[in-house]
Amino acid sequence: MTKKADLPDPAEHQPFPLDTVMATLAATMPHYAQPLIDQMGGEGATPFRILVATILSLRTKDTLTAVVAPRLFAVADTPAALLNLSEAQVTELIFPVGFYRNKARSLREISRILLEQYDGKVPNELDQLLALPGVGRKTANLVLTAGFGLPGICVDIHVHRICNRWGYVRTRNPDATEMVLRAQLPDTYWLSINRLLVTLGQHICLPIAPKCSLCPIAAACDRVGVTRSR
Repeated sequence: MTKKADLPDPAEHQPFPLDTVMATLAATMPHYAQPLIDQMGGEGATPFRILVATILSLRTKDTLTAVVAPRLFAVADTPAALLNLSEAQVTELIFPVGFYRNKARSLREISRILLEQYDGKVPNELDQLLALPGVGRKTANLVLTAGFGLPGICVDIHVHRICNRWGYVRTRNPDATEMVLRAQLPDTYWLSINRLLVTLGQHICLPIAPKCSLCPIAAACDRVGVTRSR
């Protein structure tokens, strides 16, 4: 039995070494396959393509989105071209991404709004993006960061899980994590945190049995909620 005197003193708990962790991830994560939307942003994809691909990627693996998005863009890569397609045509083009029927409907409605209200251009304001059908905070922030290079904190399930696993935040859902990060994450990391943590989450910091033995920042992680690792 562990003696009370042997327990760590809470006062000795060191602050999370964020700068060191982010520098290490910035140096190591480029060796892994990058998230699709970040790849597109790095290749100069238009904000409309970023917006559409992000919507397609919801509840869908990047490997599938990487096949479906180019198939759609080969036929329609502007709001006007997409709106010229029927809902049935869009549905067929984006099958079998998750919720493809709902997404087809949303994409046509988004195209209509962009043409009527924004001269066919994707807005670069968070509130305007959130007002578009099917666009939540994750999508809106990713469009800002990957599509426009503007400050935003895109929190998906990877970012939410890893920040809590580190012990850097204590939140119950991605939206709450975003609000905490907006308050305490230095703005120098806003553009990169999603790309780095999604890469880490896809390859090493898995939801179940993370590969802690391979993690370059394992020494800094509190492993909150981790019961089994590799």
